[in-house]
Amino acid sequence: MAIIPKKNAIPTQEPSVRAHNFNEVALGYSPEVAIEEAKRCLNCKAQPCVAGCPVNVHIPEFIAKVKEGEFEEAYQIVNATSSLPAVCGRVCPQETQCESKCTLAKKFESVGIGRLERFVADWHNEHATGKARAPQSNGRKVAIVGSGPSGLTCAGDLAKKGYAVTVYEALHKAGGVLIYGIPEFRLPKKIVAKEVETLKELGVEIATNVVIGKTLTVDELFEMGYEAVFIGSGAGLPNFMRIPGESYKGVYSANEFLTRSNLMAAYRDDAKTPIMKGGKFAVVGGGNVAMDAARTALRLGAEKVYIVYRRSMEELPARREEVEHAQEEGIDFRLLCNPVEILGYKNPDDPRDPKNGFVTAIRCVKMELGEPDASGRRRPVPIQGSEFDLDVDAVIISIGTSPNPLIKSTTEGLEVNRWGGIIVNEDGLTSREGVYAGGDAVTGAATVISAMGAGKVAAAAIDEFIRNK
Repeated sequence: MAIIPKKNAIPTQEPSVRAHNFNEVALGYSPEVAIEEAKRCLNCKAQPCVAGCPVNVHIPEFIAKVKEGEFEEAYQIVNATSSLPAVCGRVCPQETQCESKCTLAKKFESVGIGRLERFVADWHNEHATGKARAPQSNGRKVAIVGSGPSGLTCAGDLAKKGYAVTVYEALHKAGGVLIYGIPEFRLPKKIVAKEVETLKELGVEIATNVVIGKTLTVDELFEMGYEAVFIGSGAGLPNFMRIPGESYKGVYSANEFLTRSNLMAAYRDDAKTPIMKGGKFAVVGGGNVAMDAARTALRLGAEKVYIVYRRSMEELPARREEVEHAQEEGIDFRLLCNPVEILGYKNPDDPRDPKNGFVTAIRCVKMELGEPDASGRRRPVPIQGSEFDLDVDAVIISIGTSPNPLIKSTTEGLEVNRWGGIIVNEDGLTSREGVYAGGDAVTGAATVISAMGAGKVAAAAIDEFIRNK
């Protein structure tokens, strides 16, 4: 049978429709299309795709089951190594990981591994009737700080080995960045809730509204009988540009804007969350978070949304799929532009004027690309005399986040790097015995799947540490 050169397209909502709702954009494969896509897999002996997966999903094996129509069996193969398959199938950048290693990609488009993973996870969630079975307890306790992808993965792997695991979450819902950071139209919250519920069925306890470093310290966790602690607290401290005007009303960090919308339901008509709806927005940055913020602003009623990014489209770090979706929805990309000031309304004659302090425009300078910098990308250089203003009512800064310093400041002997990331060895072990860390708390803002990989590595190291005590 001749190989189909391109992966089967995944159906989506029409751009003109989805730009005004928070329903999931991508609709997923049907069983028939999933089987057809699975038949494109060459089932290579070398399995390079597995090596490209941070959690080492047995990709050819699960795809072979999809090809045979054995969808539940396919899910169980994925679930053996991944605690969050329905999440990964949606937000993992497969194009730079497993799919980039696909042998088929040497001549054609790679197999749609991520789309197939999403399909089997959704199939299981829709059709499975039984609950996950908790393994026999081994009598040992481990604490997890943070319920994001690294923490949930570490918790799941340890629970499967019989550990009594408690996950401590600062917010009122479990899921970390999966809940507060990624919009509903990319990752429905019921998907995250289902994955968390599966972990609970394995025996994982979730304690919400507990801020480690305030409510409890890492040292107090050990006093409570936990034999190891994994820190997966993420990177929730937003970075700003430090330009004039960032204190004006209507200037948000992407972290705040998305949290208000995703976690506090600002998108609902009856929401009381104070967030700007309507008007013109400028989103500064070019990553996936910037795309999420821009597309969220659009769905909240913005009449115009700009992406302001200092490099060209070739250097834009967001996933191609997310960029294409944003363009289809009408987001205006202002590339090779860099903000230098945020302008606001001022009425010195009447300090009580309600318009005082609100954003009126963002001043930018045009850029050109020079020699490559340390990251290997060409350095953007400002063009003298090229300043211009974009009239906007709000600005969202999306230029990255850093780990919150709270845990470091309350945990003696925990070493961090100059950016605040916790220093660990190859097993995720920190400078404190029995304390492990992974995900964005170590690396700074990165991908969901890399955080999961770190949680998986740490879980194996924690198991070995406790068994050898």
